[in-house]
Amino acid sequence: MLLKFRMTQEELFKKLIAHCKEYGYIFPSSEIYDGLGAVYDYGQNGVELKNNIKRYWWEAMVKLHENIVGIDSAIFMHPKIWEASGHVGAFNDPLIDNKDSKKRYRADVLIEEYIAKLEEKVEKEVAKGKKKFGDTFDETQFRSTNPNVLRNVEKIEEVRNKMKIALNSGDLNRLRDIIIDCEIACPISGTRNWTEVRQFNLMFSTQMGSVSNDTNLIYLRPETAQGIFVNFLNVQKTGRMKIPFGIAQIGKAFRNEIVARQFIFRMREFEQMEMQFFVRPGEEMKWYEYWKNIRMEWHRSLGFGNDKYRFHDHDKLAHYANAAADVEFNFPFGFKEVEGIHSRTDFDLGNHQKFSGKKIQYFDPDTNESFVPYVVETSIGVDRTVLLVLSAAYAEETVAKDNGETDERVVLRIPPILAPVKFAVLPLVKKDGLPEKAKEIMNTLKFEYKGQYDEKDTIGRRYRRQDAIGTPFCITVDNRTLEDDTVTIRYRDTMAQERVPVTSLSQVLDKLINMKYALQDLELKTNKYK
Repeated sequence: MLLKFRMTQEELFKKLIAHCKEYGYIFPSSEIYDGLGAVYDYGQNGVELKNNIKRYWWEAMVKLHENIVGIDSAIFMHPKIWEASGHVGAFNDPLIDNKDSKKRYRADVLIEEYIAKLEEKVEKEVAKGKKKFGDTFDETQFRSTNPNVLRNVEKIEEVRNKMKIALNSGDLNRLRDIIIDCEIACPISGTRNWTEVRQFNLMFSTQMGSVSNDTNLIYLRPETAQGIFVNFLNVQKTGRMKIPFGIAQIGKAFRNEIVARQFIFRMREFEQMEMQFFVRPGEEMKWYEYWKNIRMEWHRSLGFGNDKYRFHDHDKLAHYANAAADVEFNFPFGFKEVEGIHSRTDFDLGNHQKFSGKKIQYFDPDTNESFVPYVVETSIGVDRTVLLVLSAAYAEETVAKDNGETDERVVLRIPPILAPVKFAVLPLVKKDGLPEKAKEIMNTLKFEYKGQYDEKDTIGRRYRRQDAIGTPFCITVDNRTLEDDTVTIRYRDTMAQERVPVTSLSQVLDKLINMKYALQDLELKTNKYK
């Protein structure tokens, strides 16, 4: 029997961060020099998880869609690109300082956190009602009649609407007024002694060439999308692509985040998985809804529960968009964006045509017309997805033994297709020829999947080690193996054990681990949207 420990979300998050370091997932960058803010390195298990996530996204995009291909564009790009894209003039965050703590915050994030606290109050009232009325509790009626709930919901809508107006109009004074009116205090000093709100551009700049001057100024890309747009014609012509079609890319991006926090959720150097889907003008909203559904199905296919996800429509649209929504996941610190779906109109291709002086259009041979395509974008953070998987998979449990005693374990229930280590081969003891047989099995399986061989400590401790790094299957070699050539497969999530022939191991593991089966299931689920 498995009993989960009860802990607050804050406690869970702290333990998860410590676990990531202890078991080789994520390390603070430059740690021996006291680290570098909001920059992290991936350890031996973290890089495997990250690569598996990228592979699952890539194959879901380019393997399941015949009209999507991939590229890998350079990080350094001509500086005019960022003028055309609007990043030089409009890629800003509204920042505010607390005069007492000397800490800097994003004004919109302070307001969003205030709204989140009001939402927590609503949920606490609902929870109290459930506890008080039990089986007779009518949640819909309670939410529509309880005065405390109604008061907080009204305040939420009021503040959200004010923020939406302020952000869309670029009214920084109005943003500050909201912070003052809501009596939002600095989390550090506890005071409300705020500066004015100012805009801060997020792009890193550097110089290219041997002489440092403004003519050699270039930027580290703040997104990967522009590398796709400037290669639109290259891909379309060389691939003989017909509208609608998509271009996918995975790559590094850089943003000088002033308020970088929440572990790897918001970093200054991060990785994106983006796909730009080019469509005929007037059809963008149809494809926008299509890709919202397709991407949500991808997330849900990971098996963490549909209630963990939700869509959030943007209160403020980016300068390039006519529609935008986020896929949000319920992290230990609340629902936050992990992926954005945007209808980017023809802003990007149109501006690159204007700034470059080159014609960037699609010629439709069926209608004999040329036009600048509209674009629907899906953009997901690799690092945020890593954090999503780890936070959803982490659990601390009390395990009831057959003899009535209990044991404790920490386990990462990472989906087998994403797990860094797919299997571990464990000889029961370090003698009697068991290590030799175990290594023979390991040497056979290692060409198919990433595995580990471990013979140190008791078998129980080795199981716990593998649970902690998320290994879904342990293969135990014992004395019986030498007699009948069978081994025990121990399943991480249930701790159930099954005896199987050594000759069947590859076939058994393939059904449990091979990504092709997950992709087949995903395709079946997404066919209904075609």
